[in-house]
Amino acid sequence: MKLTFQKDDLLNAINIVLKAVSSKTTMPILECILIDATDQQIKLTANDTELGIETKVDGTIVEEGKIALNAKLFSEIIRKFSGGDSLVMIESDDRFNTVLSCDNSVFRIQGRDGEEFSYLPYIERENYICISQFSLREVIGQTLFSISPNDSNKMMTGELFQVHADMLKVVSLDGHRMSIRNVRLKDFYDDLKVIVPGKTLSEISKILSGDNEKEVLVYFSKNHILFEFDDTTVVSRLIDGEYFRIEQMLSSDYNTKVTINKREFLDCIDRASILIRENDKKPIILNILDNVMQIKMNSSFGTMNAEVLIKKSGKDLMIGFNPKFLIDALRIIDDEEVNLYLMNPKSPCFIKDDDENYIYLILPVNFNAASV
Repeated sequence: MKLTFQKDDLLNAINIVLKAVSSKTTMPILECILIDATDQQIKLTANDTELGIETKVDGTIVEEGKIALNAKLFSEIIRKFSGGDSLVMIESDDRFNTVLSCDNSVFRIQGRDGEEFSYLPYIERENYICISQFSLREVIGQTLFSISPNDSNKMMTGELFQVHADMLKVVSLDGHRMSIRNVRLKDFYDDLKVIVPGKTLSEISKILSGDNEKEVLVYFSKNHILFEFDDTTVVSRLIDGEYFRIEQMLSSDYNTKVTINKREFLDCIDRASILIRENDKKPIILNILDNVMQIKMNSSFGTMNAEVLIKKSGKDLMIGFNPKFLIDALRIIDDEEVNLYLMNPKSPCFIKDDDENYIYLILPVNFNAASV
C-alpha cells in the first residue's frame, strides 16, 4: 500500500475516528485505526464494538491496500509532522511494516493485518429520519447534561429518541432532573422509540458542523442506530429495554407561575455558587413573592442575598434547589425570559416555553426554613 495526503486532511479524519477507538481492551486490534484504500477511495475506521466511526479522506492512492495502525501512535506521529499543507506519505509492505514520512521526518512502525479489523455492522436503510446538523447538535447539547454519569441504571446513561409523525422528542434524566426537547422535522415518519447511549451522542456532537443547510440521515434498526453526514458514518449499539414512562412525570397543574429574566436569574445563581464547594450540598433558596424573587445562599463560607424582579401569578412560595441543576438548564435556553411552574416546596419545578419545545424538570431539595 502506498498513499499520500495533505497533513491537515489526514489529521482531521484521524480526529473524527479517534472517538471510537477503544481505551480499555484486551484486543490490540481495537486500539487501531484501519486505513482502507480500496475501491478507489480512502476510508479511516475505528470500532470499539459499541461505537464505530468511518470517514472518507482525500488523498492519492499510488498502490491499493489496507492496514491497521495503533491509533495513539499513528495520531501522535501525524500531529507532530510540521505544516498543514505538507505532504504525508504512508507505505506498508506484505509484513505490515509501515513507513510514515513528511518533509525530512520518517517514522517506521509495525502495523497489523487490516483483514483482522472488525468492520461496522451492516444496517438496513429502511427506518430513518432526516434532520439538519444544526438541529441535531443543538438538541444533543440541550439534553445531554442531564443523563446519569454512572451506569448503575443503564437507561439513565442514554437518551430516548422518539419519533411520531413529524416530531422528534429527545429525553434524558438522571433521577434528579429531566430534559425534554421537541423538534419538528421536515417530513412525516413512522413511529419509533429507541434509547441511544450518551457517549455516542457526545461524540457525534463534536463531529457535527452545526450547519443548518447540511443534513444528517439517522437510520434505526433493532439493535443499532446509524448517523450518516458529510463523508462520515457513525454506528452505535442501542441500549436495550423499555424507557421510563415520562408522561407520568409531567403535569400541567401548578399553583405558582413565575416569569423572570433569564440572564438576571442565571447571573444571581452563578454568583451564589461561589459560596459552594464541590462536596457541599447547600441548596439555593428561592422565595417567590408578588413582584420579586429573593435568592438566598447560606453556606459555611458565607451568605448571599439578592432580589430579581418577576411577574408572578398564583401563590407565594419558598423552595430550594441544587443550584447546578438550575444553572445547567438556564444556560442552554436562548429565550430572554423563562417561565417557571411550581406546585409546592416538595414538587418538581418545570421550566418550559409556551409551545413546549423544551421542558426541564428539576426536583427540589429539602431545607430548614428556620435557618434561611
